[in-house]
Amino acid sequence: MIEQTNLFFDTYALLEVIRGNFNYKKYSKNIGIVTTKLNLMELYCRLYVLHGLETAEFYYQKYHPFVVEVADSLIKKAMIFRAENRKKDLSYVDCIGYVFAKENKIKFLTGDMQFENMENVEFVK
Repeated sequence: MIEQTNLFFDTYALLEVIRGNFNYKKYSKNIGIVTTKLNLMELYCRLYVLHGLETAEFYYQKYHPFVVEVADSLIKKAMIFRAENRKKDLSYVDCIGYVFAKENKIKFLTGDMQFENMENVEFVK
């Protein structure tokens, strides 16, 4: 039996998987994808701009089954985290994903420079 690891995929990570970034190849097998609807929102917009409606729709539907609900209490914790780290200029969506991952004891997969060397981050460029 192959063990599956869950990771929180931020929008950066989803885009790199879609682009076929070699460094993200290992995250396409035996990995449980966790993300939020907010990350899909960002992904949809970026793919629409770069590749059009059909591509944006395709990947929104592909990753939608991996969406987790975010509780109001987690949103509040994420905004406190953002305020306490305001010098890093972290996005609202990234803060929600990061705090969700940390609270659920799964790694936050990203290549966003602001998260390099942070606790609980799987940083991949």
